[in-house]
Amino acid sequence: MMISAQTARRAVWRPLWQLPRRFDLILSLTKRELAARYRGSVLGIVWAVLTPVVMIAIFTIIFAGIFKARFGASSSQWDYALYLFCGLLPWNAFQESVQLSSTTIVGHANLVKRVVFPLETLPVSLSLAAVANQMFGTVALLLAAILLRGELRATIVFLPVLVIPQLFATLGAAWLMASLGVFVRDIVQGIALLLMAWMYLTPIIYPESLVPERYLGIVNLNPFTALVRNYRRIILDGSMPDWRGLAYFGAFAAVSFILGYWWFARTRKNFADVI
Repeated sequence: MMISAQTARRAVWRPLWQLPRRFDLILSLTKRELAARYRGSVLGIVWAVLTPVVMIAIFTIIFAGIFKARFGASSSQWDYALYLFCGLLPWNAFQESVQLSSTTIVGHANLVKRVVFPLETLPVSLSLAAVANQMFGTVALLLAAILLRGELRATIVFLPVLVIPQLFATLGAAWLMASLGVFVRDIVQGIALLLMAWMYLTPIIYPESLVPERYLGIVNLNPFTALVRNYRRIILDGSMPDWRGLAYFGAFAAVSFILGYWWFARTRKNFADVI
C-alpha cells in the first residue's frame, strides 16, 4: 500500500517536472495565443498597449482630474497616469491569465477526449502570453517615463525579481481556475466579480495614502499590494525593492503555485468524464 501511495504521489508531480522538456510545445502554444488575439485586426499587437492606455486615460480623468488623487508629492496628472499604468500592468496580466484559464480546458475538449496531451501546458501558455503582453506594456511605460521625466531608473534591473514570483503566482491560480472551470461552469462569472473586488482592494487606481487607517490592515494583507508597490519603487521611484513585502508576495506565489498545480493534477483524470 505504501509503495502504491508513493507511486501515486510521484505520478501527480511527474508532469510538473517534465514541463521544461515541453518548452517547444509551450512556446508554440504561447505564440499561437498571442497571434490569435490580434489576428485579423488592423492594429495587431498595438492593442496590447492601446487597451491599457485608454483605461489609464479614463481613470486619470476621473481620479486625478475630478477627485484630485495624486501619487507621492507630485501634483502632476501625468505622474498619476504613470503610477496607474505601472500598477495596472502586472494586475492585468494576472487577471487575464486567470479569466482565460477558467475556460481553456472546456475550450480544448478535443484534446481532453481524443489524444494524450499534456493539459497542464495550456494554462502555462496563457500565463506566458499575458506576461509577454505585460512586457510590451512595460516598454511603453519606460518610454513614457523617459519622455515625461527625462530619465530611466537604474533600479529597473530588479524587474526579473518581481516578474518571476508573479509568474509563479499566476500559474498556480491559472491551474486552479482551469480545473474549476471544468466542474463549475459558473466560475467564469464568479471569478470576474472576485477579480473586480480584488483589484479595488489593491492600491492601483488610488494611492495607499488615501486608504483610511482602519482599512490599512486589509489592504496590506493583500499580497498584490506588495507587488504593485515594488513595481512602482523600481520603475518610477528609483528605490530598492521592499524585500519584506516581496518575501510576503513570494510566499503567496509559492503557495499558489503548489496548491494550484496539485489541484489540477489530482482532478485532471475526471476532465474527460465531465466534458
